[in-house]
Amino acid sequence: MSLLFFLFQVVGISLSGALAPGPVTAAAIAMGPKNRFAGILIAIGHGIIEFPLMVMIVLGMDKILKSTTTQIAIGLAGGTFLIIMAVGMLRGLQSNKNQDFTITKSGPLMAGILLSGTNPYFLVWWATIGLALATTATGFGVWAFVLFALTHWSCDLVWLSVLSWASFKGTSLLGQRSQRIILLICALALLGFGALFITQKLPLLIKIVHNRLFEGH
Repeated sequence: MSLLFFLFQVVGISLSGALAPGPVTAAAIAMGPKNRFAGILIAIGHGIIEFPLMVMIVLGMDKILKSTTTQIAIGLAGGTFLIIMAVGMLRGLQSNKNQDFTITKSGPLMAGILLSGTNPYFLVWWATIGLALATTATGFGVWAFVLFALTHWSCDLVWLSVLSWASFKGTSLLGQRSQRIILLICALALLGFGALFITQKLPLLIKIVHNRLFEGH
């Protein structure tokens, strides 16, 4: 397989992941009305987590990401974080004030970092599909791995930029009411993702605790 063909595969697989609805997608849409460059900043924050992760999984960190304990911890922490953000957005919408609604007080860059680092699906993707791609890239050499990393991240950068820009333009065309509707949808999406993360991992935690408590009885 040629390097060029491999990179085409990377683009296709990366876009399929980027286009899937998720917390980062919701953040880009929610923060877009107040900042047309929110998607770029979120993508940079996403990259701050993603680039080191790419290197670490090649070095064997995928075993840690695949462990049940790690997945439970990340799922519960990420779910709680998303619910807190969603509640904050909903409260902001109820206040009827023309305020700057944000996912985090630190802005889009920090949102990209936090939403990526606390998303169990993102980490599992890298421990499975991402690992396979990264391993293939290393077979072509170090520079091919760098090119692979930049190609993958560029797909996120382009998509998130398009989302925030479209959200910004849509709000300026449709007005304040459309902004509030967009924020409501994004808040509910974050709330749903948070609940999903917790309901998927909480039973596993309960099972582990139960087994350890009654082990040997």
